[in-house]
Amino acid sequence: MSVLATLHNTIRPQARSRNAALDPRLRPWRSARSASTPHAFQRVCNICGWHGGSFTGPAHAELAGCPRCRSIARDRFLYWCWTQRIAYDRAQRVLETSPRLRRQYRRRMSKLVDYTASDYDESAHKAMIKLDLQHMDLPDDSIDTVLTPHVLEHVPDTDKALAELHRVLAPGGSVILMVPMPQGVTAPPAEPEYHGDNTLVYWRFGWDLREKLADADFDVTCLVTQPLVDRVSRGDYDTGYVDPHINEVDLLSHAEAATLTPIADESEARRYGFEPDLQFIAWQCVKPAA
Repeated sequence: MSVLATLHNTIRPQARSRNAALDPRLRPWRSARSASTPHAFQRVCNICGWHGGSFTGPAHAELAGCPRCRSIARDRFLYWCWTQRIAYDRAQRVLETSPRLRRQYRRRMSKLVDYTASDYDESAHKAMIKLDLQHMDLPDDSIDTVLTPHVLEHVPDTDKALAELHRVLAPGGSVILMVPMPQGVTAPPAEPEYHGDNTLVYWRFGWDLREKLADADFDVTCLVTQPLVDRVSRGDYDTGYVDPHINEVDLLSHAEAATLTPIADESEARRYGFEPDLQFIAWQCVKPAA
């Protein structure tokens, strides 16, 4: 029987939560260590509570590591979106697909919520269950929140995966979806492309992903940092940022500021390492309540 097969189908509220005194997800781990650094220059890990002078490695979604829990910047952004957009509930049924962080993180998550980690390929990650997003062996309405970081681009049939995510999600529940956004309009790679864990990339997503998510019957909010909204508003599409996987001008020239929801201001983005801004885009997909 599936790990989640017996879970009840309670609808969870959606809300922005900031109060660490009320939300245990925002409290540091007991084992977190800090460095003696002037407050104005601190970097902070919002997952484990470490703070110090700098992350390990340069500013990048796949780098800027936390010296304590080894989270990278995209791990922290996904966690930030979850804690800022979805109200805390100890009974919340959370599924995380292919989480990078392992033993200590998963123990912590299991204390916070009803947590299950899944993976499909299992070459780079070992999880609690093996799960194919195109054919999810889970009951209808059995999950309250899905956290899925940098997975959908490796799935051949996007529509089938979104239909499955919608099916297993309880009414009122959310998918927090992160995918690389290297260009303005979705297309398959021009030649075979692999990411760090040697899994094949089927889709290079663009802003038209919003329409796909809406067509799957989700209410969609695009979550970004305030610096990205400001840049798009100014038409500042070319900063000279060099990344062989991202076409900065094409990506940002297709963006519309009115469709972007800032979830972290400039100081928060700098403190938690959500830089450069164009690498931190997440989609909150809410299944309408019945």
